[in-house]
Amino acid sequence: MNFIPLILQLVGGAIGGNATGAIAKGSSMGSVGNSIAGALGGGLGMQVLGPLLGLGAAAGGGLDIGTILSQLVGGGVAGGIVQLVVGMIKSRMA
Repeated sequence: MNFIPLILQLVGGAIGGNATGAIAKGSSMGSVGNSIAGALGGGLGMQVLGPLLGLGAAAGGGLDIGTILSQLVGGGVAGGIVQLVVGMIKSRMA
């Protein structure tokens, strides 16, 4: 099994989670919390949505620059969304 796409999704998710936390200060959970929520969202989100949207290594079978960018960007978007939702829930409960 090729773990490179998953690693790219996790990294993209962590970056997306931190970026979302920096933009939406009310939902920020700190660097570590944003990174964890983003990485989980990026990895899990792309594992579920990637094949449905035709993104990732499953679509092309190779690891070219387009695949790498789609994994990073897709993971970043999914990670940012999950971080925003988790951060909003956490701030509402506090």
